[in-house]
Amino acid sequence: MRRVVITGIGALTPIGNTYEAYANALKNGVSGAAPITRYDASFFKTRFACEVKGFEVEEFIHRREARRMDPFAQYAIVAADEAIKMSGLDLEKVDLDEVGVIWGSGIGGFKTIEEDIEEAALRTGEPKYSPFLIPKLIIDIAPGLISIKYGFRGPNYATVSACASSTNAIANSFDYIKYGRADVMICGGSEAAVTKAGMGGFSSMKALSTRNDDPQSASRPFDKDRDGFVLGEGAGALVLEEYEHAKARGANILAEVAGAGMTADAYHMTAPHPDGLGATNVMKRALKDAGMNPEDIDYVNVHGTSTPLGDVAESKAIKNVFGDHSYNLNISSTKSMTGHLLGAAGVVEAIAGIVALRDGVIPPTINHQTDDPDLDNKLNFTFNEAQERKINAVISNTFGFGGHNCSVVIKKYN
Repeated sequence: MRRVVITGIGALTPIGNTYEAYANALKNGVSGAAPITRYDASFFKTRFACEVKGFEVEEFIHRREARRMDPFAQYAIVAADEAIKMSGLDLEKVDLDEVGVIWGSGIGGFKTIEEDIEEAALRTGEPKYSPFLIPKLIIDIAPGLISIKYGFRGPNYATVSACASSTNAIANSFDYIKYGRADVMICGGSEAAVTKAGMGGFSSMKALSTRNDDPQSASRPFDKDRDGFVLGEGAGALVLEEYEHAKARGANILAEVAGAGMTADAYHMTAPHPDGLGATNVMKRALKDAGMNPEDIDYVNVHGTSTPLGDVAESKAIKNVFGDHSYNLNISSTKSMTGHLLGAAGVVEAIAGIVALRDGVIPPTINHQTDDPDLDNKLNFTFNEAQERKINAVISNTFGFGGHNCSVVIKKYN
């Protein structure tokens, strides 16, 4: 089995539009939640979200090209570009047939669908749709556009597993390199679902926090008074590379992907298994794939959405997997800061784990006020402030509607 290392990272998030900006905000416990600016949200039960801020697409993509892309694809291009530049890949020297792209999104071109349908509905007679409707909304357009921009001719497709989508993209890319099907993979995910339909749909499910009077503290995983998640948007990207390939070109190796696991709850459309069965199994599979013991993990970046059922189920799963070592772990949910980026959540949170490995700092779970008696509060949820700690390995969890679970193990490069 070939070793797989990380040589590039890109991030476009509600708390930072570059990897370094995101890393600094994580360590400082910054909340990205604020009143919605994209549309008039005054008629909605939830009127806030974690939007990407200060992003001008024309600084990165020509206006004509940008108009042919949904925001989720724009975000993908920008995050991938940062990661590729960081990696130092020389496109004149690398074998482009051995470079692939796997990209995840839970929904894809939501804004495009919403706007085109609204516009068509206003017309009299035959409804007319944009010729760009289909290529703008399909999820696989994101990896397609990345490959077109850089000429990558290796494996290229999209992963769709709701909130686990981008973690699946990492896991699949890891396997492609490990088994010799590619030398380099660009992977990650993007989402742009802060739209009227996106917010309205999740609100109707009663999945969103309605803390409109205090958006910044609305995402409060593991807190007794949590009342739902905060919708976020953005993108994250990783350049994964076969170790000898990276070493031969003198790449700066940032971390190593050690293992990945995937399972299904096989339980409910939207609710997790109450005993955390799928979450338990996926972490066990990831550890087995990595050839590591539970005691080798120092930090768990949890799915931790700030929902009543999910937080309890995941904490049970951690105790199932780690036993007594659970109390030696740092656990945190960075969704308390970024909100829930849906299909992009996994990669953005894996990047948070890489920040922890690099800097020896565990990002906090912010907004904690009241302990939940349904949780084991002896666990270290890293509440409210970052904690310094020597870290050798992290596990990042993501779980999606439909019962999709995916975990990745990332360790310090030695």
